[in-house]
Amino acid sequence: MAFQYLEAVVGFMIFMYFVETYLDLRQHAALKLPQLPKPLEGVVSKEKFEKSRAYSIDKSRFHFVHAAVTIIADSLILLFRVLPWVWQKSEVVVLKLGLDPQNEIIHTLGFLAAITLWSQFIDLPFSLYSTFVIESRHGFNKQTILLFFRDMLVSLGLMVLLGPPIVAAIIIIVQKGGPYLAIYLWAFMLVLSIVMMSLYPVLIAPLFNKFTPLPEGELRSNIEKLASSLKFPLRKLFVIDGSTRSSHSNAYMYGFYNSKRIVIYDTLIQQCKNEGEVVAVIAHELGHWKLNHTMYSFIAMQVLTLLQFGGYTLVRNSNDLFLSFGFETQPVLIGLLVFQHTIMPIHHLVSFALNLVSRAFEFQADAFAKFLGYGAPLRAGLIKLQEENLSAMNTDPWYSAYHYSHPPLVERLAALDESDKKEK
Repeated sequence: MAFQYLEAVVGFMIFMYFVETYLDLRQHAALKLPQLPKPLEGVVSKEKFEKSRAYSIDKSRFHFVHAAVTIIADSLILLFRVLPWVWQKSEVVVLKLGLDPQNEIIHTLGFLAAITLWSQFIDLPFSLYSTFVIESRHGFNKQTILLFFRDMLVSLGLMVLLGPPIVAAIIIIVQKGGPYLAIYLWAFMLVLSIVMMSLYPVLIAPLFNKFTPLPEGELRSNIEKLASSLKFPLRKLFVIDGSTRSSHSNAYMYGFYNSKRIVIYDTLIQQCKNEGEVVAVIAHELGHWKLNHTMYSFIAMQVLTLLQFGGYTLVRNSNDLFLSFGFETQPVLIGLLVFQHTIMPIHHLVSFALNLVSRAFEFQADAFAKFLGYGAPLRAGLIKLQEENLSAMNTDPWYSAYHYSHPPLVERLAALDESDKKEK
């Protein structure tokens, strides 16, 4: 008897829904605690704590509804064989448009167009509620409804522009790859990721935000001095107008080899009145570069991608796999899609492991910034960002261990304090 892949996948999805809902309930209970964690007493103001608590509880309640709707919709789509039905109907649409449905690339693009539009339709109410109700209620949203839909249309336009050649290349590689298919697919994705990392900040990100050089002054001088002391090849230093969409703040760096750029959100500069706190945050980010965290993460993702493609080559011609999901033919993209569903348990384990590594990297980057002499301003900056972004002050340890790629503030401050004790 053939293995029931579909039933196993849906069963695992429902199982993980209940596991994650249990963790969500633990976190929700932690968010409702009326007192600050002891390490934050006298550090975070009571007013900010109450605002953070209200914001976190609102997001938590919203998440319960979103997660429930998502698991129901995803399960019904699989169990009622909606994807094979869409595949068949997309063939009819392609034919009516005067195109050749026997061309797998054209047929696949029609299928993807239908799936994308459906996904946008389902997600739109949740995105609108999250942005214009929850984020607005707590003072974060700065978008207009016009800007919201403009961003959505630009994103769809980019998908229409970039998606077809990528999909076509993947299908051709699978059809002609032979025994070295996994290596060819991995090499293509490697080149694609490098190209996208190069083009995104230069051509795509400016479609959504305005990048301007950080003005001359003490902040720019201190950041350039820090970068020079670490031999960080800083070429450009930008401020991004994040405040046009949200009050949340951030900073990041990007670029290859000897051409690096640092981007600071204008909200970060506004929130950290002490410029030393901004420099400390940048020191933390440069710590990731100096300690090769970015390179390690990139290599890990490449290894995982190669392993995934290797697994896909073992099952891509499995009749049982396709028939279990309701497909009588074996299209390339469908094969990749159902394979991703079947390895969901591995995805969850890998995601958890990557979170653990990411948390370790965050502690190391904090320690690096402290080693450079930014311990005090980094501590102040972390607290300021926690307050201004109304991040959760109380977190359940099981929930944070499973979900958080960054350690909670309490743990980061404790690590900085512990290093102070060791030094003394």
